[in-house]
Amino acid sequence: MNGTWIHRTVLLNEAIEALLVNPDGHYVDATFGRGGHSRLLLSRLSPQGRLTAFDKDLDAIAEAQTITDARFSIRHEGFMHLGQLPAASAAGVLMDLGVSSPQIDNPVRGFSFRQEGPLDMRMDTTRGQSVAEWLAEASIETMAEVIREYGEERFAQQIAKAIDRRRQERGPLRTTAELAEVVAGAVKTREPGKDPATRTFQALRIFINAELEELQQALAASLKVLQPGGRLVVISFHSLEDRIVKQFIAAHSREVFDRRAPFAEPKAMQLKALGRTKPSEEEVDGNPRSRSAVMRVAERTEVAA
Repeated sequence: MNGTWIHRTVLLNEAIEALLVNPDGHYVDATFGRGGHSRLLLSRLSPQGRLTAFDKDLDAIAEAQTITDARFSIRHEGFMHLGQLPAASAAGVLMDLGVSSPQIDNPVRGFSFRQEGPLDMRMDTTRGQSVAEWLAEASIETMAEVIREYGEERFAQQIAKAIDRRRQERGPLRTTAELAEVVAGAVKTREPGKDPATRTFQALRIFINAELEELQQALAASLKVLQPGGRLVVISFHSLEDRIVKQFIAAHSREVFDRRAPFAEPKAMQLKALGRTKPSEEEVDGNPRSRSAVMRVAERTEVAA
């Protein structure tokens, strides 16, 4: 990994302070990334504490191999597999949903419209379709739906038609620069300070990695894995993710009544919401990419899953 691609962990101290309720416990870093949260957490665990991490990215796995602490282990798989851990085995689960700076800044990964690279965007390059492969065969309607739904892009239809025109005239898109050029030609008005390709690139990355579906599965699995009193800490970076997290915590932070059995005992709440945190002005000044971050924290109740 190129040393010039520096990653600054967002809400580092705030996340670990919210997560760590028992230094002797077993914790889960569901999105290891470049390991900032994991390293700080390990420094605060007792000799009896343990940390299990998950990540799909091969570069993240390579970074994790540099941690020689016997209390730490890493799994090369997405955090949708969180539920494979034993029930009520974790004192805390951390999910940092951001794309790491090395992923964005390394043009080979194909995440950025600012540098030319292969149009890939897969978190796990060992499996699945790349964005280039998907765009080569997707219909105009499907492309427009993905760009609209996952990018909240109002010019989705125009962009999809432009991609189709481009592939008919000159063949499939192969590079990030080619896609960015097509999008720029289709998006007629730009938000101040934002590249016209921003929303499209976000949409395709989320779609090709099934990020929202995986988040929903991981959140559901966290209820099984967390011990009573255990903490769920989730850091999101765009409204689609944050909405899912907010709604999940809200749904499980209230008693549920069965309308078909009005006299039955309600199903007790499974989480207690503990609030949200945004990066400080100082952090945003030092790391502009942290600006959109939102951290939500919840505590597992004493009720069995």
